[in-house]
Amino acid sequence: MADDISRNNGRIEAEVEKERIENLEHVAEQQNVLPHIDPARRVVVEKSLKRKLDLRCSLFVLIYIMNYLDRNNISAARLKGLQTDLGLTDTQYSTCLSILYVGYILMQVPSNMFINRIQRPSIYIAVAMTLWGLVSTLSGNARNFGDMVGIRFVLGFVEAAFLPGALLILSKWYTRRELTTRNAVLFCGNLISNAFSSLVAAGVLSNMQGVMGHAAWRWLFWIEGSVTMTIAISSAFILPDLPTNSRGFTEEELLVAQLRILEDIGEADTDSENQSPFAGLIMAFKDFKIYLMMLAFTAYVVGLSFNAFFPTLTGTLGFAYVPTLLMSAPPWVFSCIVSVLNAWHADRTQEKIWHIYGPIFMGLVGFIISMSTLNVAARYIALFLQAGSYAGFIVFYSWISSSFPRPPAKRAVALALINAFSQLGNVAGSYVWDLSDNGYRKSYGIVTAMYGVTIVGFWTFRMILVNLNKKLDESEAAMDHDGQAGGSDFIESADESLRVRKGFRYLI
Repeated sequence: MADDISRNNGRIEAEVEKERIENLEHVAEQQNVLPHIDPARRVVVEKSLKRKLDLRCSLFVLIYIMNYLDRNNISAARLKGLQTDLGLTDTQYSTCLSILYVGYILMQVPSNMFINRIQRPSIYIAVAMTLWGLVSTLSGNARNFGDMVGIRFVLGFVEAAFLPGALLILSKWYTRRELTTRNAVLFCGNLISNAFSSLVAAGVLSNMQGVMGHAAWRWLFWIEGSVTMTIAISSAFILPDLPTNSRGFTEEELLVAQLRILEDIGEADTDSENQSPFAGLIMAFKDFKIYLMMLAFTAYVVGLSFNAFFPTLTGTLGFAYVPTLLMSAPPWVFSCIVSVLNAWHADRTQEKIWHIYGPIFMGLVGFIISMSTLNVAARYIALFLQAGSYAGFIVFYSWISSSFPRPPAKRAVALALINAFSQLGNVAGSYVWDLSDNGYRKSYGIVTAMYGVTIVGFWTFRMILVNLNKKLDESEAAMDHDGQAGGSDFIESADESLRVRKGFRYLI
């Protein structure tokens, strides 16, 4: 049995290596086309391409808003009687929160493996969005703990398709110098939803109580779920597919889209047609860097788990539920602004670690303030700082794509695997915030420690990339010394992480 597995793995690796060589030959052929494209014409075409692409990908922001509205509206509904009406204990309520991430974790990797192999990912995401809108709507029909747990599990299962899928699609269109900013715009959907959900919840919960004999919190689920399903229909026609077949672009624009990515990495962004569906999974499991990122990112997510309890934390300031919901919005608007500026500067400088650390340090200051004082103004400012720590979270996602750029099958699994595993942080976070005594000081102590783990883990990963870049420097110097500069433009190595085009360096 072990011999069979070994032979099968060897066959897969041979097929992948063969396909990589074919891709390199394809790169050489494509690069010969470049001199025949008039530079002035290319500028015009590329500008048109990016304008269309940005407009169409902007729908991801709206989808992400609805994704988080449907996921986190239970927190706002809790303030208007959900927990009492369903007879939930605090532990049962926390279970309702955490069970979503069980389905979310289970589905992400297979979903991204599938989306990487299909030609119309826009339709796949539209179908998934329709399903989670329907499931979210059913949350308003829950009558007890069992109903809500079942609904939340299924909701996480179908929502899992969106985020890693969206990140994968963006990585197929945008270069490394553009991706962090576009990811930041995408994640603004997350941040805006935290602000927008409070405003929507305040309106619904204030005006829908008793309408047609139903509690206002039920209307919150029904209304938001219906809006999600409506948006899902349009997404099938608006979202882009692949740079090789997407509708709404000219042939010239699609060619430039493929050449942009080819120039950025030096390898065609394609997988072998004969490659096993599990080849990317096997390559990802063999790369120890992924495990390090999984653990460090999970600690980060535990630190960010205050997100699901933000209205509750704002409620510790002592205001009624409507002012509490309204006051929950401004910190997330601030976070969105900080995130876009931070991501833009990260793209401009092509630097990662300090653009992650800066927001983390901001969040740490917020945690310390919340633990140190009961002053209302100081604690409210602390909420802004805590929300601002999301800016580093966004830069991290583009770091995944740039650290595991090829082949696409491996990148797809890496994005999904790291994101899926990190959701264990949300499961743990659901219970971290059960410690409500003394203004959640114990909870703040835990998330502060988790940020410390994150800092150590990310620095270790950075040092690994620094070492890989040094090895690339040495390999190129050896090639030039041996007189191979005029030969192949690609570095050959037994280490997959070092088999790249000359001039490629990992972003740190």
